[in-house]
Amino acid sequence: MEVILSGMRPTGNLHLGNYFGALKNYVSLQELYDCYFFIADYHLLTTHPNPEDLLANVKTILCQYLACGLNPEKATIYVQSSVPEVAELYMYLNMLTYVGELQRVAAFKEKVRQNPNNVNAGLLTYPTLMAADILLHRATKVPVGKDQQQHLEMTRDFAERFNKMYKVDYFPLPQAFNFGNDLIKIPSLDGNGKMSKSYGENATIYLNDEPSVLKKKIMRAKTDSGPTEKNQAKPIEIENLFALMRSVSKPEIIEQFEDAYNDCSIRYGDMKKQLAEDMENFVSPIRERIKELSSNEEYLNKVIRMGGEKAQANASKTIKEVREIIGFKKL
Repeated sequence: MEVILSGMRPTGNLHLGNYFGALKNYVSLQELYDCYFFIADYHLLTTHPNPEDLLANVKTILCQYLACGLNPEKATIYVQSSVPEVAELYMYLNMLTYVGELQRVAAFKEKVRQNPNNVNAGLLTYPTLMAADILLHRATKVPVGKDQQQHLEMTRDFAERFNKMYKVDYFPLPQAFNFGNDLIKIPSLDGNGKMSKSYGENATIYLNDEPSVLKKKIMRAKTDSGPTEKNQAKPIEIENLFALMRSVSKPEIIEQFEDAYNDCSIRYGDMKKQLAEDMENFVSPIRERIKELSSNEEYLNKVIRMGGEKAQANASKTIKEVREIIGFKKL
Protein backbone atom coordinates (compact mmCIF):
# COMPACT_ATOMS: atom_id res chain seq x y z
CA MET A 1 0.00 0.00 0.00
CA GLU A 2 1.23 3.50 -0.79
CA VAL A 3 2.25 5.63 2.18
CA ILE A 4 0.96 9.18 2.59
CA LEU A 5 2.52 11.56 5.11
CA SER A 6 1.48 15.04 6.16
CA GLY A 7 2.32 17.26 9.11
CA MET A 8 1.18 20.52 10.63
CA ARG A 9 3.09 22.90 12.87
CA PRO A 10 1.32 23.50 16.22
CA THR A 11 0.97 27.28 15.89
CA GLY A 12 -2.53 27.63 17.36
CA ASN A 13 -6.07 26.95 16.25
CA LEU A 14 -6.92 25.51 12.85
CA HIS A 15 -9.12 27.56 10.56
CA LEU A 16 -11.63 26.92 7.81
CA GLY A 17 -8.91 27.01 5.15
CA ASN A 18 -7.01 24.23 6.96
CA TYR A 19 -10.18 22.14 7.00
CA PHE A 20 -11.12 22.45 3.34
CA GLY A 21 -7.54 22.68 2.13
CA ALA A 22 -6.35 19.54 3.90
CA LEU A 23 -8.25 17.95 6.78
CA LYS A 24 -11.44 17.17 4.88
CA ASN A 25 -9.37 15.30 2.31
CA TYR A 26 -7.23 13.54 4.93
CA VAL A 27 -10.38 11.95 6.33
CA SER A 28 -10.99 10.27 2.97
CA LEU A 29 -7.31 9.40 2.45
CA GLN A 30 -7.15 7.38 5.68
CA GLU A 31 -9.68 4.98 4.16
CA LEU A 32 -7.52 4.31 1.10
CA TYR A 33 -3.85 4.61 2.08
CA ASP A 34 -1.40 3.91 4.87
CA CYS A 35 -1.47 7.43 6.34
CA TYR A 36 0.83 9.17 8.81
CA PHE A 37 -0.34 12.51 10.19
CA PHE A 38 2.02 14.23 12.60
CA ILE A 39 2.20 17.37 14.71
CA ALA A 40 5.47 19.05 13.76
CA ASP A 41 6.68 20.41 17.09
CA TYR A 42 10.39 20.12 16.13
CA HIS A 43 9.73 22.50 13.24
CA LEU A 44 8.26 25.06 15.59
CA LEU A 45 11.51 25.35 17.53
CA THR A 46 12.94 27.71 14.91
CA THR A 47 10.69 30.40 16.44
CA HIS A 48 11.76 29.62 20.06
CA PRO A 49 8.25 29.05 21.50
CA ASN A 50 7.48 29.23 25.20
CA PRO A 51 7.52 25.63 26.60
CA GLU A 52 4.01 25.95 28.04
CA ASP A 53 2.67 27.30 24.75
CA LEU A 54 4.32 24.48 22.80
CA LEU A 55 2.62 21.80 24.88
CA ALA A 56 -0.76 23.54 24.78
CA ASN A 57 -0.58 24.01 21.01
CA VAL A 58 0.26 20.35 20.45
CA LYS A 59 -2.85 19.39 22.43
CA THR A 60 -4.94 21.93 20.49
CA ILE A 61 -3.90 20.56 17.09
CA LEU A 62 -4.44 16.97 18.23
CA CYS A 63 -7.99 17.75 19.43
CA GLN A 64 -8.80 19.52 16.19
CA TYR A 65 -7.33 16.73 14.06
CA LEU A 66 -9.59 14.26 15.83
CA ALA A 67 -12.64 16.55 15.81
CA CYS A 68 -12.35 16.91 12.04
CA GLY A 69 -12.52 13.16 11.57
CA LEU A 70 -9.02 11.70 11.67
CA ASN A 71 -9.32 8.25 13.18
CA PRO A 72 -6.40 6.87 15.23
CA GLU A 73 -7.64 3.35 14.48
CA LYS A 74 -7.22 3.94 10.73
CA ALA A 75 -4.32 6.41 10.50
CA THR A 76 -1.13 6.91 12.50
CA ILE A 77 -1.41 10.22 14.36
CA TYR A 78 1.69 11.18 16.31
CA VAL A 79 3.78 13.99 17.73
CA GLN A 80 7.05 14.49 15.86
CA SER A 81 9.17 14.79 19.01
CA SER A 82 7.95 11.41 20.27
CA VAL A 83 9.92 9.76 17.45
CA PRO A 84 13.63 10.47 18.13
CA GLU A 85 14.62 8.69 14.92
CA VAL A 86 13.52 11.86 13.12
CA ALA A 87 16.50 13.72 14.57
CA GLU A 88 18.92 10.94 13.64
CA LEU A 89 17.85 10.81 10.00
CA TYR A 90 17.87 14.63 9.96
CA MET A 91 21.57 14.48 10.93
CA TYR A 92 22.42 11.93 8.23
CA LEU A 93 20.66 14.00 5.56
CA ASN A 94 22.48 17.14 6.67
CA MET A 95 25.75 15.34 5.87
CA LEU A 96 24.56 14.97 2.27
CA THR A 97 23.26 18.52 1.89
CA TYR A 98 25.18 21.56 0.64
CA VAL A 99 24.96 24.96 2.31
CA GLY A 100 24.58 26.69 -1.04
CA GLU A 101 21.45 24.77 -2.02
CA LEU A 102 19.87 25.50 1.37
CA GLN A 103 20.65 29.21 1.07
CA ARG A 104 18.85 29.33 -2.28
CA VAL A 105 15.53 28.07 -0.84
CA ALA A 106 12.82 30.69 -1.38
CA ALA A 107 11.21 30.07 2.03
CA PHE A 108 14.57 30.56 3.79
CA LYS A 109 15.17 33.85 1.98
CA GLU A 110 11.71 35.05 3.00
CA LYS A 111 12.27 34.09 6.65
CA VAL A 112 15.58 35.97 6.66
CA ARG A 113 13.84 39.02 5.25
CA GLN A 114 11.02 38.85 7.81
CA ASN A 115 13.18 38.03 10.86
CA PRO A 116 16.77 39.22 10.27
CA ASN A 117 17.55 38.85 14.00
CA ASN A 118 16.65 35.15 14.10
CA VAL A 119 18.52 33.51 11.24
CA ASN A 120 19.26 30.23 13.00
CA ALA A 121 20.66 26.97 11.64
CA GLY A 122 17.26 25.34 12.06
CA LEU A 123 15.78 27.74 9.51
CA LEU A 124 18.58 26.99 7.08
CA THR A 125 18.23 23.21 7.43
CA TYR A 126 14.41 23.23 7.53
CA PRO A 127 14.25 21.33 4.21
CA THR A 128 16.38 18.48 5.57
CA LEU A 129 14.17 18.14 8.65
CA MET A 130 11.13 18.04 6.40
CA ALA A 131 12.87 15.45 4.24
CA ALA A 132 13.61 13.36 7.35
CA ASP A 133 9.92 13.38 8.27
CA ILE A 134 9.00 12.11 4.81
CA LEU A 135 11.78 9.62 4.18
CA LEU A 136 11.64 8.12 7.67
CA HIS A 137 8.35 6.44 6.73
CA ARG A 138 9.43 6.01 3.11
CA ALA A 139 6.37 7.98 2.08
CA THR A 140 5.39 7.80 -1.58
CA LYS A 141 2.90 10.67 -1.60
CA VAL A 142 2.91 13.99 0.27
CA PRO A 143 0.04 16.52 0.17
CA VAL A 144 1.75 19.90 -0.23
CA GLY A 145 0.78 23.44 -1.08
CA LYS A 146 2.65 25.63 -3.55
CA ASP A 147 4.76 27.10 -0.75
CA GLN A 148 6.15 23.64 0.07
CA GLN A 149 6.74 22.30 -3.43
CA GLN A 150 10.39 23.34 -3.45
CA HIS A 151 10.95 21.47 -0.17
CA LEU A 152 9.43 18.32 -1.66
CA GLU A 153 11.68 18.60 -4.71
CA MET A 154 14.64 18.85 -2.35
CA THR A 155 13.44 15.75 -0.50
CA ARG A 156 13.47 13.89 -3.79
CA ASP A 157 16.98 15.20 -4.46
CA PHE A 158 18.21 14.06 -1.03
CA ALA A 159 16.65 10.62 -1.45
CA GLU A 160 18.20 10.21 -4.88
CA ARG A 161 21.58 11.47 -3.61
CA PHE A 162 21.52 8.93 -0.75
CA ASN A 163 20.61 6.10 -3.10
CA LYS A 164 23.39 7.00 -5.56
CA MET A 165 26.04 7.59 -2.88
CA TYR A 166 25.47 4.21 -1.26
CA LYS A 167 24.55 2.38 -4.49
CA VAL A 168 21.13 1.29 -3.24
CA ASP A 169 17.53 1.72 -4.28
CA TYR A 170 16.31 2.33 -0.74
CA PHE A 171 14.40 5.60 -0.47
CA PRO A 172 11.43 6.07 -2.82
CA LEU A 173 11.17 9.45 -4.54
CA PRO A 174 7.99 10.95 -3.01
CA GLN A 175 5.42 12.57 -5.26
CA ALA A 176 3.20 15.55 -4.50
CA PHE A 177 -0.34 14.40 -3.81
CA ASN A 178 -2.95 16.35 -5.74
CA PHE A 179 -6.50 16.51 -4.38
CA GLY A 180 -7.68 17.64 -7.81
CA ASN A 181 -11.19 19.04 -8.06
CA ASP A 182 -11.92 18.24 -4.40
CA LEU A 183 -9.66 21.06 -3.21
CA ILE A 184 -11.55 24.17 -2.11
CA LYS A 185 -9.62 27.39 -1.56
CA ILE A 186 -11.12 29.37 1.31
CA PRO A 187 -10.64 33.15 1.02
CA SER A 188 -9.80 35.60 3.77
CA LEU A 189 -12.65 37.75 5.09
CA ASP A 190 -10.72 40.93 4.25
CA GLY A 191 -10.22 40.10 0.56
CA ASN A 192 -6.47 39.42 0.87
CA GLY A 193 -6.11 36.05 -0.82
CA LYS A 194 -6.66 32.71 0.92
CA MET A 195 -7.57 32.42 4.60
CA SER A 196 -4.46 32.58 6.79
CA LYS A 197 -3.51 33.41 10.38
CA SER A 198 -1.11 36.00 8.99
CA TYR A 199 -4.03 38.21 7.93
CA GLY A 200 -5.21 38.59 11.52
CA GLU A 201 -7.96 37.27 13.77
CA ASN A 202 -10.82 39.19 12.16
CA ALA A 203 -10.02 37.85 8.69
CA THR A 204 -9.91 34.20 9.74
CA ILE A 205 -12.66 31.80 10.81
CA TYR A 206 -11.33 29.28 13.33
CA LEU A 207 -12.89 25.87 13.87
CA ASN A 208 -13.47 26.66 17.55
CA ASP A 209 -14.92 30.17 17.13
CA GLU A 210 -17.94 30.74 19.35
CA PRO A 211 -21.20 31.80 17.60
CA SER A 212 -20.98 35.47 18.61
CA VAL A 213 -17.36 35.73 17.46
CA LEU A 214 -18.07 33.98 14.20
CA LYS A 215 -21.06 36.21 13.42
CA LYS A 216 -19.14 39.39 14.25
CA LYS A 217 -16.32 38.41 11.88
CA ILE A 218 -18.67 37.70 9.01
CA MET A 219 -20.77 40.84 9.52
CA ARG A 220 -17.55 42.89 9.39
CA ALA A 221 -16.44 41.33 6.09
CA LYS A 222 -15.58 43.88 3.45
CA THR A 223 -18.21 44.63 0.77
CA ASP A 224 -18.91 47.36 -1.77
CA SER A 225 -21.98 49.51 -2.45
CA GLY A 226 -23.57 46.80 -4.58
CA PRO A 227 -23.84 46.00 -8.30
CA THR A 228 -25.01 48.76 -10.64
CA GLU A 229 -25.50 46.62 -13.76
CA LYS A 230 -27.14 43.25 -14.23
CA ASN A 231 -24.78 40.24 -14.38
CA GLN A 232 -21.70 42.35 -13.79
CA ALA A 233 -18.48 40.74 -12.59
CA LYS A 234 -18.01 40.53 -8.83
CA PRO A 235 -15.15 42.43 -7.18
CA ILE A 236 -12.78 40.25 -5.16
CA GLU A 237 -14.30 40.97 -1.75
CA ILE A 238 -17.78 39.98 -2.98
CA GLU A 239 -16.51 36.89 -4.76
CA ASN A 240 -14.86 35.94 -1.47
CA LEU A 241 -18.21 36.08 0.34
CA PHE A 242 -19.77 33.87 -2.31
CA ALA A 243 -16.82 31.46 -2.08
CA LEU A 244 -17.38 31.15 1.67
CA MET A 245 -21.08 30.59 1.09
CA ARG A 246 -20.36 27.90 -1.49
CA SER A 247 -18.32 26.02 1.13
CA VAL A 248 -21.07 25.77 3.77
CA SER A 249 -24.48 26.74 2.36
CA LYS A 250 -27.12 24.74 0.52
CA PRO A 251 -27.24 25.07 -3.29
CA GLU A 252 -30.63 26.79 -3.24
CA ILE A 253 -29.33 29.43 -0.82
CA ILE A 254 -26.34 30.13 -3.02
CA GLU A 255 -28.56 30.36 -6.09
CA GLN A 256 -30.88 32.80 -4.30
CA PHE A 257 -28.07 35.26 -3.59
CA GLU A 258 -26.43 34.75 -6.99
CA ASP A 259 -29.75 35.71 -8.62
CA ALA A 260 -30.11 38.70 -6.32
CA TYR A 261 -26.62 39.89 -7.21
CA ASN A 262 -27.21 39.44 -10.92
CA ASP A 263 -30.45 41.46 -10.89
CA CYS A 264 -28.94 44.16 -8.59
CA SER A 265 -31.34 43.47 -5.71
CA ILE A 266 -28.86 41.90 -3.33
CA ARG A 267 -28.66 43.14 0.28
CA TYR A 268 -25.26 42.29 1.68
CA GLY A 269 -26.52 42.49 5.26
CA ASP A 270 -29.01 39.69 4.53
CA MET A 271 -26.34 37.66 2.78
CA LYS A 272 -23.95 37.99 5.72
CA LYS A 273 -26.64 36.99 8.22
CA GLN A 274 -27.42 33.90 6.15
CA LEU A 275 -23.74 33.08 5.79
CA ALA A 276 -23.18 33.47 9.55
CA GLU A 277 -26.09 31.10 10.24
CA ASP A 278 -24.84 28.51 7.75
CA MET A 279 -21.28 28.83 9.00
CA GLU A 280 -22.39 28.26 12.58
CA ASN A 281 -24.33 25.15 11.51
CA PHE A 282 -21.17 23.86 9.86
CA VAL A 283 -18.66 24.77 12.58
CA SER A 284 -20.69 23.95 15.70
CA PRO A 285 -20.37 20.11 15.58
CA ILE A 286 -16.59 20.43 15.16
CA ARG A 287 -16.36 23.06 17.93
CA GLU A 288 -18.36 20.93 20.37
CA ARG A 289 -16.27 17.87 19.54
CA ILE A 290 -13.09 19.89 20.19
CA LYS A 291 -14.42 20.87 23.64
CA GLU A 292 -15.33 17.28 24.41
CA LEU A 293 -11.91 15.98 23.40
CA SER A 294 -10.03 18.75 25.23
CA SER A 295 -11.43 17.59 28.56
CA ASN A 296 -10.56 13.93 27.96
CA GLU A 297 -6.86 13.81 28.83
CA GLU A 298 -6.90 10.03 29.18
CA TYR A 299 -8.10 9.53 25.61
CA LEU A 300 -5.69 12.11 24.16
CA ASN A 301 -2.77 10.44 25.92
CA LYS A 302 -3.91 7.08 24.57
CA VAL A 303 -4.05 8.42 21.01
CA ILE A 304 -0.59 9.97 21.28
CA ARG A 305 0.88 6.85 22.86
CA MET A 306 -0.67 4.54 20.27
CA GLY A 307 0.37 6.73 17.33
CA GLY A 308 3.84 7.31 18.72
CA GLU A 309 4.45 3.59 19.20
CA LYS A 310 3.37 2.76 15.66
CA ALA A 311 5.35 5.64 14.13
CA GLN A 312 8.46 4.75 16.13
CA ALA A 313 8.27 1.07 15.20
CA ASN A 314 8.29 2.00 11.53
CA ALA A 315 10.96 4.67 12.06
CA SER A 316 13.22 2.27 13.99
CA LYS A 317 13.14 -0.17 11.09
CA THR A 318 14.16 2.58 8.66
CA ILE A 319 16.98 3.85 10.87
CA LYS A 320 18.32 0.32 11.41
CA GLU A 321 18.46 -0.22 7.67
CA VAL A 322 19.95 3.22 6.99
CA ARG A 323 22.70 2.62 9.55
CA GLU A 324 23.58 -0.66 7.87
CA ILE A 325 23.63 0.98 4.43
CA ILE A 326 25.91 3.77 5.69
CA GLY A 327 28.22 1.27 7.36
CA PHE A 328 27.38 1.55 11.06
CA LYS A 329 27.61 -2.12 11.94
CA LYS A 330 28.55 -3.99 15.07
CA LEU A 331 32.15 -5.24 15.19
